[in-house]
Amino acid sequence: MKKNTRQYTADNIRTFDVKEETTLLPFLFDVLDNLSRSEVKSMLKFKHVALQGKAVTQFDTPLLPGDQVQVNFGRSFYKFNNPQVKVLYEDKWMVVIEKASGLLSVANETAREKNAFHIVQDYVRHDNPDARLFVCHRLDQYTSGILVFAKDEQLMQEMRANWDFYVKERKYICVTENVPTHAEDTVQSLLVEDEHMRVHSTNDDVNGRMAVTHYRVLQSRGRYALVDVEIFTGKKNQIRVHMSEMGCPIAGDIKYGAETNPARRLMLHNYRLSFIHPVSGEMMRFSLSTPPVFRKLTSPEQ
Repeated sequence: MKKNTRQYTADNIRTFDVKEETTLLPFLFDVLDNLSRSEVKSMLKFKHVALQGKAVTQFDTPLLPGDQVQVNFGRSFYKFNNPQVKVLYEDKWMVVIEKASGLLSVANETAREKNAFHIVQDYVRHDNPDARLFVCHRLDQYTSGILVFAKDEQLMQEMRANWDFYVKERKYICVTENVPTHAEDTVQSLLVEDEHMRVHSTNDDVNGRMAVTHYRVLQSRGRYALVDVEIFTGKKNQIRVHMSEMGCPIAGDIKYGAETNPARRLMLHNYRLSFIHPVSGEMMRFSLSTPPVFRKLTSPEQ
């Protein structure tokens, strides 16, 4: 695969002590005398300058003796803070995030900006306005968990074309209505989507696509069970369909037969993803904790 020429920039911070009263821009011209005036102004404009640890852009910000000015020569001091997206990993090739339940992976007709793709794209463009972002895979809107985005189109195409080769582990945790009859089992069936956009198992070996799901019951209380799930195929709504067709729909999944919504969300969480980095060849492993409400609802001690 052809390597990306755009470099990911890490922090490269220098600290300058203020000796006498002045304002920010003249101070920067003085301490950054190896840069042109336009370069200094650009660094200030794009939040590469911080005063007492906080990014500043105002050229006439007053400085007093004892103040410390930091200059980040690598990237801006911009700090990403979004309640629905947490960045787990980033390099010059990709960004791996944790997506909250309720957030779309990508845009649809009614949510052009309130989706994970748009949020992460804005994030990577803070350092490089020309940066591009590409979707490697998706999670259902109401499924929380790990998402991978590529910064290079060719890398995205490589991963999507060979997803089962690169991805070595995909594990979920869910809460089901009703406790599965078997404590552990593997379910496999051909899945097909109907005209109402509902996925179901079928005997049609022409249009159906094989889906394989392994599950293990961890604990249960009353009608609810905490179930660990590993999928060996990545078909749309696969876990939701297999659990539902077992008579154990995922709590909150009204589309596939759930009768209750105790957590006010679909109780399905992608907590582990392991894959081979397409460029470095390194095994990348990401794990998340189980949402507390999942364990609380199913704990036998409650």
